[in-house]
Amino acid sequence: MYLSRLLPIRRHALLASVAAVALSGPALAAEDADEGMLSEVIVTAEKRETNLQKTPVAASVLGAEQLADRRIQSLADLTTGIPSLRVAPFFSRTSALTVGIRGIVPFDANQPSRDAGVGVYIDGVYLGRSQGLGATLYDIERIEVLKGPQGALFGRNSTGGAVSIVSRKPSGELSLRQSFGVRNFGGYSTETHLDLPEWNNLAVKIDGIVSKRDGTTDNPMEGQSDFNAIDRAGIHVGVLWSPTDDFEARLDFDEAYDGTTPYYVQLLSKTPTSPALAPLVKIQSDRAKVADIGVPQEDSVGRTQGWALHLSWSPSEDLELRTISAYRRLKQSQYDNGIGAHAGVFVPNGQFARYSLASLRQDQVSHELQALGSLGDLTYVVGAYYYHEEGDDDAWTPNTLQWNATGTAATRLPSLLAGARWPFPDRASTARATSTALFGQATWIPSALDGRLRLTAGGRFTRDKKSGELTRVNGAVTTLSFTFEDERFDPSVSALFDLTETTSVYAKWGTAYRAGGANSRSVSYRAFGPEEVATTEAGVKSEFWDRRARLNVAAFTTRYTDIQIDFSAVNLNNSNRGTLETVNAPGEGRIEGLEVDFTIAPVTGLTLAANYAFTTSHLPVAANPFAGGRLQPVYIVYTPKNALSASIDYVRPIGDMTLRAHLDANFADGYRGSSGEATFSDASTVWNGRLALTDIRITDSVRMEASLWSRNLFDAAYVFYRSAGAAAAQGVFGMFNEPRTYGLDLTFRY
Repeated sequence: MYLSRLLPIRRHALLASVAAVALSGPALAAEDADEGMLSEVIVTAEKRETNLQKTPVAASVLGAEQLADRRIQSLADLTTGIPSLRVAPFFSRTSALTVGIRGIVPFDANQPSRDAGVGVYIDGVYLGRSQGLGATLYDIERIEVLKGPQGALFGRNSTGGAVSIVSRKPSGELSLRQSFGVRNFGGYSTETHLDLPEWNNLAVKIDGIVSKRDGTTDNPMEGQSDFNAIDRAGIHVGVLWSPTDDFEARLDFDEAYDGTTPYYVQLLSKTPTSPALAPLVKIQSDRAKVADIGVPQEDSVGRTQGWALHLSWSPSEDLELRTISAYRRLKQSQYDNGIGAHAGVFVPNGQFARYSLASLRQDQVSHELQALGSLGDLTYVVGAYYYHEEGDDDAWTPNTLQWNATGTAATRLPSLLAGARWPFPDRASTARATSTALFGQATWIPSALDGRLRLTAGGRFTRDKKSGELTRVNGAVTTLSFTFEDERFDPSVSALFDLTETTSVYAKWGTAYRAGGANSRSVSYRAFGPEEVATTEAGVKSEFWDRRARLNVAAFTTRYTDIQIDFSAVNLNNSNRGTLETVNAPGEGRIEGLEVDFTIAPVTGLTLAANYAFTTSHLPVAANPFAGGRLQPVYIVYTPKNALSASIDYVRPIGDMTLRAHLDANFADGYRGSSGEATFSDASTVWNGRLALTDIRITDSVRMEASLWSRNLFDAAYVFYRSAGAAAAQGVFGMFNEPRTYGLDLTFRY
């Protein structure tokens, strides 16, 4: 058992327990607030709502108040509070997000022919692309992070786990929540959440959000966008029809605009082998407020639109039938000149400032049928699933600036076309995928043991078909293609036993896989196979001190096989585009870890919580196709060995008003940002805070909330991505985290 190898890290568990470890949902339920007890945490890991303490899964849940306390307005903000979860931009671009759990963090999944390793769901609808994940979140009830493979019930591409976003349903009661906010960096926001009164069994809810912020690093080129700017807007309409007590239909529509600019990629230092720099290029070892050289830069824009129909019918007390049918469309543009003059060496009169331009379009349709019920001591869920997507992408990488002979000045090329080495586009591809599945899971709770034992077994049979064509390589027309087909069964078994009414132990084993595909950044477009994980997990879930304290501990070991590894080449065949090849690494890798979650409410109104994660890994060597097949080490990315989050929440009545105070601290070791490079990022400690006064009386029917908030309260600066590899010809480059942001929000409730 590889779990035994985790014993040497028990000191970390002790540290986490003493520090007090993991935010697992709203701290206090309304009915328990007077008694100071912790609320029940709800998860849908088994396709139905269950109490986390009685569910054999490691999970973290952020409720609406916690999302507000951390100022989380999109998944791109979900970088604190859950150490096992890693959310990062794809290189410098938040137009596509890298999402990983427990060390499984696929880095380059933003292509129509590749998939992610963590399934992201909105109200049960799978979001198939990394692009679009940064769009604004609407009125969210909670976000559930399910850790470990979820292949049995959530299907392919959930090798690391699943992120399930649950939005608030129409209530059928008239209410209005209107917010206005201002923030530094010229930012502002407004939110409208309107619930209309029920009419003829119809309830309607409308949500609208606008959020904008200027860049955090200035771009000296006049008329061009600054770096790390945000411009988001979206609307959501939900209609709930409940003609009888046993049937309801819910139709949701959403449309979002997500405009962002890339992080600024700084030159951090030179190496002994670095060539001489152009005089205009500066080494900026601290977080830069202004880029050294201005470059053409405009917003990358993502536009998403979706429809979803949820039907639920309960013909009896012991059976519920559900369907989820959805259609989603995505269009994403990419404009990334963040690395500017820091890639490639200085050449007199040479062109530079490679503009990474790309676009992606995707349409997806999904249908899911579920039957949930019980038969005596047995509860079950069975279902069928269908998913189909089609997409295409293209890219172009022209230079945008030109040096003079001495590197003391640079001029903008008269047009992007003038800087291009190849006709538009450099590369282009199309791809399509169809996935069908049958799944089921059953839990036996023998009444002879008074419900203390829960034995669960389930599995999913999946059939995948994928194909695609690479129609342009380095600007030349080509006819490369790939096909991928696979059938597999992913089982899962678990057992949970109640030692006492408030303490349970559990063990779980399950598998999942990430589908194969092809890399549209390659010159061969050769197919690669799926990668697979099998995870063994054991844990303890306990509550004590009259439900004022909760301690959950989980240890896991993951067997990781046929790992999809990316290798990159710089200026291959004198091309200006990035070239990647993906191979399945032979052999078996291991990822092992420990997670400790603890929450305590020592006195009424005060809640202390923290979350600790320890993750270690060993991956097999892989053959680099750009180095003659030479074997080289590979690494998991964006995953610190030790990560800790701790928080304090305090709620106190002040007359008819309520004071709410929140403070959280988040520590992480450095990690590797590239699977083929040993260079580490910086360790980091980031604090966030919020102070709110609620229930301020404006009129008899209108109440106001005023809140001050800050992310990165103490303006900590650290490099979250650093590279000294082949692409870093001038030295070591990297990207810093966001500086301190803060603002004031006013919310009116009717």
